[in-house]
Amino acid sequence: MVKNLKGNYNPLYFLASLGNGGLAVSFFMYFMFMVPHPDTAMPTFHDITSYLTGGSVFLATLVIIAYAGVIYFTYRHFYMLVWNVREFNLFKQTEAYSQLKSSNNASAFMAIPLTISMSINALFVLGAIFIPNLFNYIEYLLPFSLIGFLIVGYFAIKIYLSYFTKFLQGKFKVEENNHLGQMLAVFTFSMIAVGLAAPAGISRVMATSSIATFFSLFFATIAVSLGIILLVLGVRGMLEKGVAMEAAPSLWLSVPITTLLGITFVRLYTGVSHNLFNTIPSPGILFLVLSILISIQIIFLGIGFFVLKQIGYFKQYTHLTGSKKSAGSFTLICPGVAFFVLGMFFVGDGLIKTGIVDQFSVWHFLVLIPFVFSQFKTIQVLTRINKKNFNKETVKELDTKVKVA
Repeated sequence: MVKNLKGNYNPLYFLASLGNGGLAVSFFMYFMFMVPHPDTAMPTFHDITSYLTGGSVFLATLVIIAYAGVIYFTYRHFYMLVWNVREFNLFKQTEAYSQLKSSNNASAFMAIPLTISMSINALFVLGAIFIPNLFNYIEYLLPFSLIGFLIVGYFAIKIYLSYFTKFLQGKFKVEENNHLGQMLAVFTFSMIAVGLAAPAGISRVMATSSIATFFSLFFATIAVSLGIILLVLGVRGMLEKGVAMEAAPSLWLSVPITTLLGITFVRLYTGVSHNLFNTIPSPGILFLVLSILISIQIIFLGIGFFVLKQIGYFKQYTHLTGSKKSAGSFTLICPGVAFFVLGMFFVGDGLIKTGIVDQFSVWHFLVLIPFVFSQFKTIQVLTRINKKNFNKETVKELDTKVKVA
């Protein structure tokens, strides 16, 4: 593992930690939608381990694999988080840090609160699947989750305003904005919104649920408002100058953003239905909303794939034989994870609950194929990018100067 990058460091390396955290959550999705948990909002330790003792060998094997995935990628998430914090502190002492703060690419700093938000989610998942009877105390724990995300949200707003206000003073170079890298801020606010939506959807204490609902909507509104503005600006720049090759993966940022906003909707809709309307959420509405979001993702994935392939991005930045490396290449991990996660919500909440597809039927597993393929393809790409960016032997063969993406 390389160390002491100093001026060659980039805050976008936090996305390496983020991607591992996302993959850990993706393995939890198998528990979430394939292990019955009628009495709790999430599968618990007892729900899952019952398959190890009383289920078939096949099901027990699947449970072990999913557990292994959660454990491994959670470990990698926190390992890379510690590495990034150490490298970022060294980076702050360099001239490159000051230059980044005053450039268009200052949006890279938003990767920090984005990754910290994922850390909270990862801890929540670990608690659910490893601590027996945790849900007996969930109403006492949810306020801490709420406070944690509000603290991260405060720092995210502070970081964003520190450079956005400079842009409003005429320091933003529109001609250099021929990518969607600015959408990283939208990604961050969406992650905070979905985190706050968890206590909003799970809690049956009116104060906890309503406060979480308000602030989740607050950050979701920021995300949507900024997203519209920044998407228009980025598309305009790309139409005028073509997409910037090193920042080309940003074309796929709309995929994780739609996943997070989609899950935010599901959680808020669930909480409002239970706590305010005293009704059960309509699976039909979930099917319609999730279908729209999956369609948006397929469109952006298709466009992004053909653009990235045509400009030769994959050969240059993801293959070990390619001559270039970039912290921005870790952006590729986010859409793969996001497509899988929203796909599990689409199948579980949109198809299974509506009765369109029977659970554990042949059609159920057929529908899951493209989403599972996305998950494992993402793991493959992450492995390559890790070797290219962090393996000492590989780094010696490449230009060690990391450009700002």
